[in-house]
Amino acid sequence: MVTVRAPLRVDLTGGWTDLVPFTNDFGGEVVNFTINKYVTAHSDGAGQVSFSFDVPAGSGLGTSGSLNVAKIAALQGIEVMSPDELAEAAYQAENAAGNRCGRQDQWATTHGGFNRFLFIADSVERLPFEPAPSARKWLKKHLLIAHSGISHKSGDIQNRVWSRYDEGDAQVIEGLKAIRLSSRTMVDALQRDQRQLVVEALNEVCRGVDLIDPSIHDPFRSVIDPLLSSGTVMAWKALGAGAGGCAALLCNPMHVSSVRSDIERLGWEIIDWDFEEEGVSIC
Repeated sequence: MVTVRAPLRVDLTGGWTDLVPFTNDFGGEVVNFTINKYVTAHSDGAGQVSFSFDVPAGSGLGTSGSLNVAKIAALQGIEVMSPDELAEAAYQAENAAGNRCGRQDQWATTHGGFNRFLFIADSVERLPFEPAPSARKWLKKHLLIAHSGISHKSGDIQNRVWSRYDEGDAQVIEGLKAIRLSSRTMVDALQRDQRQLVVEALNEVCRGVDLIDPSIHDPFRSVIDPLLSSGTVMAWKALGAGAGGCAALLCNPMHVSSVRSDIERLGWEIIDWDFEEEGVSIC
């Protein structure tokens, strides 16, 4: 019996830009971190693997990427491949199964911690990146992760966005470029603990997402727009491909408790989390 767990990730900025063909044409850039929620794979030693999830699949926290990493690690052993080889094998397995995806999820869950990735064509470059300790504490205190309970089919959204991209849609291209550039702002903000820049980076992501496909945000708006209007939430983003699943809400320091109460009252589930520094590991 072998048990392996792979942490889930929170995509702060850059998601969508880690997919081909954008990585071929412009190169992508993502900033994310892993949390203490996991996909756990249990191998019976005879080629059979079962899974358990700390959050529902399709949450937007990279569960499918974590699942494939955990599965391969449980069957083949973590020590057989390097972290990058394991991540690439999981990426290829997911694409072979017909799930169009980028590479950020597999690399995040394999390495763990805070990450800044560059995606150039089919290669991944991991850049050294460490937030200021004060920025980490601030983010942990004020960033709420909430599951909307709304299911989503990311494949439908992906196909729609990339079809428009292939047609040369200027609005989609502008949106993806804005999402990519937000990662550079986020890195600078977290390294120097410039909190207003964190807000600006998240707002720029939202602007970019609305450009590529407004329906990604539509299921969240009835809950989040009033919180933005009241000033109790400073910024937010859909996690994963959006149109359901989880959202991250950066709360006004004076209103964390009230935001938590408001979204729970409306039926969303708060996911209590902490940072996870370790990547995929044997339990």
